[in-house]
Parts: sequence; structure tokens; C-alpha cells
Amino acid sequence: MRRLPSLLVTSLLFTACSRAPKSQPAASRGAIKVGPEKGSVLVVGGGQQGPEIFAKFIELAGGPDALIVEVPTAGDDSIDVRTVGRGLRAAGAKNVVVYHTTSKAVADADTFVAKIANARGVWFGGGRHYRLVNSYMGTKSQRAFEAVLARGGVVGGSSAGASILASYLVRGAPSSNNRIMNHPDYLTGFGYLRNTAVDQHVVARERLPDLYDSLTIRRRDLLALSEDEGTAWVVRGDTAELIGRSKGFVYNSRELTDQGKPFMTLLPGDKFDLGARRVISRAASASRLDGTFLDDVFGVYGNGVRGGAAVMVARDGKVLLNRAYGIPIQPRFTPETAVPLFDLGRLSGVLNAAFVPDSTGRMSVASIRRVQGIGGMQRARYDSVQLTWRANVDDLYRFELGRFVVRPGARDTNTPPAPFSIETVNGQVRHAVYGTDDGMRNAWVRYPAERLVIMVLTNDSTADARAMAQRVAERVLTPR
Repeated sequence: MRRLPSLLVTSLLFTACSRAPKSQPAASRGAIKVGPEKGSVLVVGGGQQGPEIFAKFIELAGGPDALIVEVPTAGDDSIDVRTVGRGLRAAGAKNVVVYHTTSKAVADADTFVAKIANARGVWFGGGRHYRLVNSYMGTKSQRAFEAVLARGGVVGGSSAGASILASYLVRGAPSSNNRIMNHPDYLTGFGYLRNTAVDQHVVARERLPDLYDSLTIRRRDLLALSEDEGTAWVVRGDTAELIGRSKGFVYNSRELTDQGKPFMTLLPGDKFDLGARRVISRAASASRLDGTFLDDVFGVYGNGVRGGAAVMVARDGKVLLNRAYGIPIQPRFTPETAVPLFDLGRLSGVLNAAFVPDSTGRMSVASIRRVQGIGGMQRARYDSVQLTWRANVDDLYRFELGRFVVRPGARDTNTPPAPFSIETVNGQVRHAVYGTDDGMRNAWVRYPAERLVIMVLTNDSTADARAMAQRVAERVLTPR
């Protein structure tokens, strides 16, 4: 693979790599074992987390009555413990306790550790990684966290709380500068994922080149994982399954990387073997959305002459298709399904229906930001003159999950607002809205009973988006 541009962040690279612990040669260590021998590890990419992530964590801890410990220590110095655990409680956890200290002496005290002796889950919140190292590394508290896994429980975290789960710590510098990838005094995480580094916020903050440029190009022995906001790796043994709202990325896999990129991309529902460093399965493989069919439907956009297209197809939380056509590789490897933005046309009405006027009755900047925050959208932009939106399929899927999907496994009974129309096609009820009144350019089609959503965005006014979405739906919903 060609040499990629150097990382444009501060990195104490050579010192870091020289002082980082080296892996044993393959012949002496036998088969690679990355994940926990017992229990589960849940690695979240930061940002807004949906109920599907917290629900999975509670399930892995043993259910709503399990004792769950939330550790907010990575946060700033003014942690409000009254707000800690809200996400878990909202998802149904009944027994959440706060575990926080900035003193290693306290973290090493038997009376302090006794509070979590029977815990079945430990959750590390976001902030700065070094605070977790300074407070807990090498203490009885750290051993108590490990004991949760030994009991078959779950250890997880988001943002900084995700990176600390790995054995190699990135962005751990003892400062507010999270652009330093390798700090010589903060290279070691808690190690629940062995011989591994974890990064987060990677699409939202355009970090995708960082692991390669600062680490994996020189440490071919090291597995590296990253995940976008609202997205999580669920690790049991060496099997990692992706869940949530966006994408995960693997560096130093033993399979081909994405074309022109130093990583391979996985989507919610995909599974990866961390030990063998190979894909176990793709959610798309059970969907009948094969290459021949997709080329027949969307191949005309592949050369970019018609302005490109992007497609999202997801069913019951599993992403079956998330692909761009005719869109070149973007700066810093931002996914082509996230950039560029498309004019939504009549699809804008779906987002507009979520507006809540301010106290004066106007759509203020704060009103716009609230809509942009639904589902954790990252790039959607509102034109306050035309009253329309520009967005991408990734953000629309986030909006879909944040606006319409109530909880994992629940039947979608919500009636979406106008401009969706409610139709019955081949005996199935669907909600549909298109870029134009006659079904052209863009499509957003939902099959609530099947928990299926299809999104097609193009820059082509002649694109029969209604027909494209219908063909995809028939392909997905027709049994093999």
C-alpha cells in the first residue's frame, strides 16, 4: 500500500514506540487471544449513545437488577455525581452506583473497594484517559474491575472510557491536548483487550488516519480498533460484533483493507475475529443485496458523471448496505457516505417536523441545533432561507434511530410526521417520502413491521428513487 500522509497531530512517536511493551513472537505465544476469557467488553466510540448500547450493556451485566458501577473519573474536576448513570437508568438499570476518586490511596483502600465487590458491570465514562490511569492503575480498584470479568460480567466505556479498555493507550497525554497519540508515560491501558489499541470519535472528529500514521504503520503486531460515535464493539472471547449507529474500523487485520485506506470498515451486525484478525460474518451476506443486483440498480452512478449517490439499508439494527457511488475518497478518509452532503428536497420536511420553536415562536439557532442533535447527527446543515436541509445517509440513519426507534426489539408503532405518506404495497405497510412529489431524486422508505429502512440520496433530478427503493425492498423482503 502506498505511503499515506503523515499525521498532522503532535506525536511523541519514536519515544513512545521504543518504550511500549513489545508482543511475544507468534511461535512462543501460540494462538492470539485478545478478548476476555470470561465476561464481555463493550467499547463505545463516544458521542450520543442510543438505547441499543445501554440495553446491551445491562443485558451482559445480568439484567436490570444487576449491580452496575459507573466510573466518571475521566471527566473534568467538577463532576456532578447526580448526573452520573442517567443513560443506564433510563435504559432500565435499577442498581447503579457511582465509583469515583482522584486518590490512589483511596482507590487502594479495602473499604472503598468493598462497594463494588459484587458488581456485575463497570462503565467508564468519557473525558481524559490519564485521569483513569492516575487514579486506578495498579490499585485494588483496578483488580476489582478485572474481577467483574472473572465473574462473567461486563466492563465497558465510551470515549476515553473506551480507549482505557485496551492494553495500548492512545491519546493518553496528561493534558487537555487529545491530539497527542503516544505519550511515553501513558502508553498502558487496563488491558481488557490484549495487544490492542482503541480510538474513538473517529468519523465525527476526522481521526481515521491517526492510528495508522502514529502507530500501526510501525507496530504491525498490534491490533487497532476504532469506532464512530454512538457505535460499539461487543467483545466476547475473541468475537467482536458491531452495534449502534455508524461504523467500526480495524487496522492490521489479516484481510484486505478498504481500497486506498489503511483499515477495513465494519457495519452494525458484522462480526470480527480479533484473534484471527478476520471477518467472521457480514450482516449483508443474508440480505440478497449482492454485487450484481446493486450494480444493476445503482451502477449508473459509479463514474460520478451524474453527481454520485449514497444508499443506506438497515433492518432491525443491522446495516445491510451503506455505500456511495461515484464519490471519490475524501480527505482524512471520512466515509464517502458521510461527505459530501446532498440536497434533501422534500425529505427536509421530516427533519423540519422535529423543530420546536423558541419562546418567541421563531426557529432559533438553538432550535436548529436540537434537531441536528437528534440521533447524534454530525454534518446535517439547515438553510434558514429555503427551509431545507443538506445531509448524508449516515446522518439520516442516526436521525431515524433517534427519532423513531423507541427501544431495541420493540415493534415500531410510531406514526411518522408529514411529509411521509402511509402506503400499502404488496400487503405491507410502509412510510415513504421522496425528494420530489413524483418520487424522483431521493427516497426515505420505512417498513415499520419489518423494522426496515431504505434511504437513497442522489444529485440526479432524473433518478427514479421510488423505483430504486422499491427494488431494494423487494430484494430484502423476499425470502431466498
